[in-house]
Amino acid sequence: MKIMFKESGLPSAAPEGTTPRIRLTDLSAGYAGRPVLHQLTAEIPKSATTALIGPNGSGKSTLLGVLAGVIQPTSGELRHDGDRPAAFVPQRGAVGDALPLTVRRTVEMGRWGERGPWRRLTRRDRATVDAAMERMGVTGLAARQLGELSGGQRQRALIAQGLAQESDLLLLDEPTTGLDPEAREHMTTLLTELAADGVTVVHATHDLDAARAADACLLLREGRLAGRGNPGRLLTPSALAQVWQPV
Repeated sequence: MKIMFKESGLPSAAPEGTTPRIRLTDLSAGYAGRPVLHQLTAEIPKSATTALIGPNGSGKSTLLGVLAGVIQPTSGELRHDGDRPAAFVPQRGAVGDALPLTVRRTVEMGRWGERGPWRRLTRRDRATVDAAMERMGVTGLAARQLGELSGGQRQRALIAQGLAQESDLLLLDEPTTGLDPEAREHMTTLLTELAADGVTVVHATHDLDAARAADACLLLREGRLAGRGNPGRLLTPSALAQVWQPV
């Protein structure tokens, strides 16, 4: 198993001539005694949105964990064209509502990788936090408790925490789950805008509208790659029916 960074000159299958931010080659991963991903070969285009689609248990969250570096591949190769750690935003339920965290404090936690949890933030850290909050439209919520927010507000605060890490790779697990239609549409627009600003966005989703708005899509079934490419061509009724059919 190899994990590599800053590779260049790689042949690309990324859409519209873009270069890959990540390349997977025959990658497998899982947990103790339970393999989940099986020999995935795919590319994640740089400065674009990529949607991971598949039924529950298809390996979407595990793949995000591998890309984030919190799950180690058991075999195969993972190459990154970048030298900063990914910013990983887990599912909303992974962050407890009972934690006494304000929105600002939540976003400030994104600087811990640079500063550590016990050192005071510098002027630059505070400016980075301010910019991330403004970018995600949560500046006016700074003093609110995270658990008091609506689903859309909470998700924007968590993504602002990711942006505060100043990574060019943003990984999101089900960012539109539990949101109303207006909030889902807003979230999809925000992800598109982030990619236009140079951030590589990878999100696992069951929301087909959000997936179709992405630049690229990986279709997973039982931990294997069932399809990859442009969502408009890939997410056809027949392809989706095949992936979601009972085992």
